[in-house]
Amino acid sequence: MEAFRRIAVIGTGLIGGSILRRAHDAGIDVIGCDPDPGTAEIASRLGLPFTADVGTAVIGRDLIVCAAPLDAIRGGFDAIAASMDDGGVVTDVGSTKTDVLAAASSLAGRFIGGHPMAGTELSGLAAADPNLFTDAPWVLCPPSTILIEPLRSLVGFVTDVMRAKAIVIDAERHDETVALSSHIPHVLAGALAGAAAASPMAPTVTALAAGSFRDGTRVAGTNPDRTVDMLLHNRQAVLDQWGGVAGFMDEVLEAVRDNEHETLIDLFTGAATLRNAVVARAMTTRTRTFASGDGAAELAYLRELGAVGGYVTGCVPSGLATTYTAETPA
Repeated sequence: MEAFRRIAVIGTGLIGGSILRRAHDAGIDVIGCDPDPGTAEIASRLGLPFTADVGTAVIGRDLIVCAAPLDAIRGGFDAIAASMDDGGVVTDVGSTKTDVLAAASSLAGRFIGGHPMAGTELSGLAAADPNLFTDAPWVLCPPSTILIEPLRSLVGFVTDVMRAKAIVIDAERHDETVALSSHIPHVLAGALAGAAAASPMAPTVTALAAGSFRDGTRVAGTNPDRTVDMLLHNRQAVLDQWGGVAGFMDEVLEAVRDNEHETLIDLFTGAATLRNAVVARAMTTRTRTFASGDGAAELAYLRELGAVGGYVTGCVPSGLATTYTAETPA
């Protein structure tokens, strides 16, 4: 399968709108689709091809990106399947993957779950940024039955057009990981901001809030509908991972209560180590080439790379082989 040439983006909020704008800036034939009249007006001002009808949007497209809210994504697959051409590939940008993959049964063999790990507390097409995904991880969760050709093309779209870093992992691992890395941070940010809002000291908190408070509560400014959507659709993984967070918090508070200086140093040293690894993780760049008929080994490589936290940063297919450039933890 060659690179995608005609793309539809269904749902044009922050993430979908940023995909739409980036693809349009890259010279790709792309159309956005959203039922909101206000969004259509913004698209018109930005010079973006647009329609309110899903059937019109997906006809003749070789890649369809579902970027609507999670409930709408899951409910829209049948409509997409009924209108799209044979051979087209569908992906999504939802923050949970197990339930989305299960809902995409009508797109068997053509659907690959996706989740770009980028965003802001803003929302809507007006906040869309064509550079939002640059160097950001973009998770791809292919079902076990997927062929290598559509996955290869989607990896190339993520790395070469969106300028992101593709990481291929299974849906269950994705949901457990983002519960801790993305969804629970919204809980913590909301708890801190909510406690401050309910405190009689709220006026002075807002006056004295330093960088630590602003950074720690940034995602509390996210549209509450988006936050609730992600928490409830991944609720079991959030509840499973919350035990570790609550346990750590209990250890910290117990050490504060008992004036245990060294225990606190140990706890926060471990936390700082992880934080520093997030900010500046040492990576090694490697390339790997696969012959065109070696799809099973190619797919296994992508899964193994994702399992160790590695990224694909480039995908160059030719008639005889495909070469990947990847970053792996040093």
